[in-house]
Amino acid sequence: MNRYEKSTLLFLFFLLFCPMVFCQLSSTQTNIMFDVSKLINNTPSWNTATDPCSWEGVNCSSGNSYITNISLSGFSLNSSDFLPLLCQIDSLEILDLSKNQLPSIPERFITACGKIVGLKLLNFSRNSLAGPLPTFQGFVRLESLDLSFNNFTGNIGLQLDELAALKSLNLSFNNFDGSIPTNLPLVLEQLQLSGNHFKGMIPDRIMDCLNLSSIDLSRNMISGPVPDSIENLSKLEILILSTNSFSGEIPTGLSSITALQRFTAYQNQFNGTIPSNITKHLKYLDLSYNNLGGLIPTDMLSPPNLLTIDLSYNLLSGPIPPDISQNLNRLRLGSNKLNGSIPSATFKTLQKLVYLELENNSLTGSVPPDLGSCSNLALLSLAVNKLTGTLPVQLGNLSSLQVMKLQSNQLTGEIPTEITNLQKLSTLNVSWNLLNGSIPSTISNLGSLNNLNLQGNRFSGSIPNNIGSMNSLIELQLGGNQLSGNIPKMPAKLQIALNLSSNRLEGSIPMTLSQLTGLEVLDLSDNKLSGEIPTSLTAMTSLTQLILANNMLTGICPKFSSYVMVNVSGNQVIIVKNDTTPNTQPAKKGKSVATALLIGFAVALFAVLLVTWLAISISRRYYRVNDEQLQSPEDLPPPQVLQGNILTANGIHRSNIDFTKAMEAVANPSNITLKTRFSTYYKAVMPSGSSYFVKRINWSDKIFQLGSHDKFGHELEVLGKLSNSNVMTPLAYVLTVDNAYLFYEYASKGTLFDVLHGSLGKALDWASRYSVAVGVAQGLAFLHGFNSCPILLLDLSSRNIMLKSLKEPQVGDIELCKVIDPSKSTGSLSMVAGSVGYIPPEYAYTMRVTMAGNVYSFGVVLLELLTGKPAVSEGTELAKWVLNNSVKQDKWDHILDSNVSRTSLAVKSQMLAVLKVALGCVNVSPDARPKMKSVLRMLLNAR
Repeated sequence: MNRYEKSTLLFLFFLLFCPMVFCQLSSTQTNIMFDVSKLINNTPSWNTATDPCSWEGVNCSSGNSYITNISLSGFSLNSSDFLPLLCQIDSLEILDLSKNQLPSIPERFITACGKIVGLKLLNFSRNSLAGPLPTFQGFVRLESLDLSFNNFTGNIGLQLDELAALKSLNLSFNNFDGSIPTNLPLVLEQLQLSGNHFKGMIPDRIMDCLNLSSIDLSRNMISGPVPDSIENLSKLEILILSTNSFSGEIPTGLSSITALQRFTAYQNQFNGTIPSNITKHLKYLDLSYNNLGGLIPTDMLSPPNLLTIDLSYNLLSGPIPPDISQNLNRLRLGSNKLNGSIPSATFKTLQKLVYLELENNSLTGSVPPDLGSCSNLALLSLAVNKLTGTLPVQLGNLSSLQVMKLQSNQLTGEIPTEITNLQKLSTLNVSWNLLNGSIPSTISNLGSLNNLNLQGNRFSGSIPNNIGSMNSLIELQLGGNQLSGNIPKMPAKLQIALNLSSNRLEGSIPMTLSQLTGLEVLDLSDNKLSGEIPTSLTAMTSLTQLILANNMLTGICPKFSSYVMVNVSGNQVIIVKNDTTPNTQPAKKGKSVATALLIGFAVALFAVLLVTWLAISISRRYYRVNDEQLQSPEDLPPPQVLQGNILTANGIHRSNIDFTKAMEAVANPSNITLKTRFSTYYKAVMPSGSSYFVKRINWSDKIFQLGSHDKFGHELEVLGKLSNSNVMTPLAYVLTVDNAYLFYEYASKGTLFDVLHGSLGKALDWASRYSVAVGVAQGLAFLHGFNSCPILLLDLSSRNIMLKSLKEPQVGDIELCKVIDPSKSTGSLSMVAGSVGYIPPEYAYTMRVTMAGNVYSFGVVLLELLTGKPAVSEGTELAKWVLNNSVKQDKWDHILDSNVSRTSLAVKSQMLAVLKVALGCVNVSPDARPKMKSVLRMLLNAR
């Protein structure tokens, strides 16, 4: 064997045995990882019998000679004891500890990890870190630091000064206050400080960081103008300044930053005019909710790169520029002072336009027929303008349209039958116009329609008989027209409202209405309806308002539950006395006597068979009127318990709760204290004398899957362990054959709705209202921040906020998102629509329950507390009323409840500050609404 062959063999031997001899993880790093694995103790994939380089989240160098990356993201870690051990791995480049419940960063971690020369990325986002920001000593090559979504507090001074190599800093969604940190490294590329308490102006130092590509300062309290020197940031791609107190004019220099693609500055106090050429390079622009005035620059909508523009809720005037980019997919110019006609020919080329919102202006002329060429249009809102003419038939070409809002204009003519071909349409609102003719019978073709509003027009003829086949409809508004004939069978899934008031309808109230068990509001007032009020209407279990005023009804009004507001004034109806039923008027005594004599005379004349039949009918009627009073618990046997479990660890509750006694209570309708859309609350007094709420979950379409008892129990066990004083957590549950019952602590003051809008409303001073607002916000922020999976509310309203005292609210119905599975429903997802007045506007076309939707509902609750008005009053939603009356900020005090705001200037000032928060919550754009954590922070700062 020659030297060459020997060398070759040695080389091959080296390659063969290198992984075992030279490329194996050192024993030091192996032992460190074994020690870490023992401390975290809940990661099956970290098996000490295997090589750490094969563990989940662990990356090693080529050949596995040393560890480079460790990711423990989402490992449910709640102790920080293991952190200093990780810093003994001196080869670390990336350390990701996000999405856990770590309570702190130990000082030993900072000291040790600061010495790791190669560490480039450190991520502690979405944990429970609290207290002041630690001082980062060392970390000479750290390029990315993410501490977002924690609970850090205090000012930022010198803690970041040594991070000279830092390129990305994310401190978003904490509780930092004071001024924006000034000693930032000049090499910084990304700066994210949103969702804190930062005050003051933008420091000039930031404008010296010439490598910045992204700045997010949104949701703070930063004020003053944006420095003109921002034009020096030539690499800037994203600039987000939303929800602050910036003032002055929009810097003209922004138009010279060729890299800038997104500029968002909604909810500030910018004034002056919009600079020309500002959209020259932009893709996304949002300047909504400011005080910008003047004309829209003629070149503003035309750049071909522009995709989205939102200028709504400003003071802009003049016409809409006719030159609009063909690539635009969202155009929002609503709630300004725009006038002139809608540019027509432009829309022929806007094939990519998805959202067009021009509502609440002073636009004139007709609805452009060329809108029918926008084949991808999903949302069309031209409401509250001065549009005239007829509805163009070309609108029937919008096959992708989901929402059409044309209300409050001066449109005439009939509804084109072509519009009834829009299979994706979920909302059609042409109310308060001058439309006439009959309602097209083809309206039933709109199989996806959820909301149909034709009220306040001049429609005549009868209501189409096939309207009952519209199975997706949850709201039907036909009031204020000239409709005649009888009331046909209505859609079975109606939930929000059925309004047929102020028409010329006649005949009797059909008994088929009783099948609308999900309906909340039924308004048949101001018609020519006759006969008796069907007793079967009492079976409408979700009904909260029944308005039958000013008809020709006779007989006895059935007795509805105490939570149903009944108005039968202007009829010849004898009412059953009920102190909780307002707006009722008894029939005149003389007419009652005459009616009785006629009945007696008829009985005397007719045959025995007819007399017998009449007697049975009368007896049934009186029995049904008083069924809830006359039926004893023995008449309705208690539900049979299949499974029961106590969830709470509280010994007092465990000894007090008696399932048998509770089931006896729910068998007696007189124990009902509250009904919401999804639940019925009973008061149950236990043998110990303690009272509890026992809540039955109202369900339909079998969307509550009782077959999966184990899953149901597991979900409730998780909720039962929640600990927050502002959240109603279940103490126990019972499963029966066809229902589920949950146990809660009894809230003696009832619901916020009852207290605020009932007899105690005037006694609820600002201190109490503010405490309720903060308490509910704390509860919601807790639920939205629950681990990595937020708990959403299907129905948030003042009716499911319980009050333990006038200052101690509790958010209820938190379990519905866990035990109701919409995907298992045989009907429409509209089952989870929530309560009228609280439903976010986007739900009409997204049909999804989201955190932003919950924020909207909370905003409505805030408005109730501020105005003293209910969520819906006289057919108008409170949020819409407030938004329409808040355009001029100097008039905001007229929105407030004067009985409260006039008590002192300090109270008025606080209420105005809270009103600003509420307006942000009910923003029509989901993306513009703050997160609940920010809402809570803003409420606390309003005091």
